[in-house]
Amino acid sequence: MIADKNNINKRILVVDDEPDFLMAIKAMLEANGFDVLVASDGQEGLNLARQEKPDLIVLDLMLPKMDGYKVCRFLKFDEKYRSIPVIMLTARGQDEDKQLGKEMGADFYIVKSERPEVLLKKVNELLKL
Repeated sequence: MIADKNNINKRILVVDDEPDFLMAIKAMLEANGFDVLVASDGQEGLNLARQEKPDLIVLDLMLPKMDGYKVCRFLKFDEKYRSIPVIMLTARGQDEDKQLGKEMGADFYIVKSERPEVLLKKVNELLKL
C-alpha cells in the first residue's frame, strides 16, 4: 500500500506486549503514513494516551501491569479522552471477550488472526480518512 498524505500527522498509539507483533503493526501503520507511538504494558499505554492524546489507540487485552480492558475503561470514562477511538486487537476471540470490550467502551474488536488489511481498513474508517 502507498502512504496516504491524509494520514500525515494522524497519531496512533499501539499497546502490545509482544515485541515482534508490536513492531509489525507499527511498521504497517508507518508505511501507510501514520505517526506511531508504542507501549509494551497497560500502564505505559495509559500514561502515553494521557500525555500524547493520540488520534486512535490499538490496544491488546492481555498486558502486564494493567489489562487492556482497564486501560480502555479509564480512557472511555474520562471526558478528556472518551472521543479517542479504541480498537482492541487481541488473541482472545470469544463472544464474552468481545462483549466485555464493548462494555468497556471499545469502538471495534479485532482478533489477531485477522489479516492486517482488516486493521488498516478499520483505522481509516474510525479516523474518517
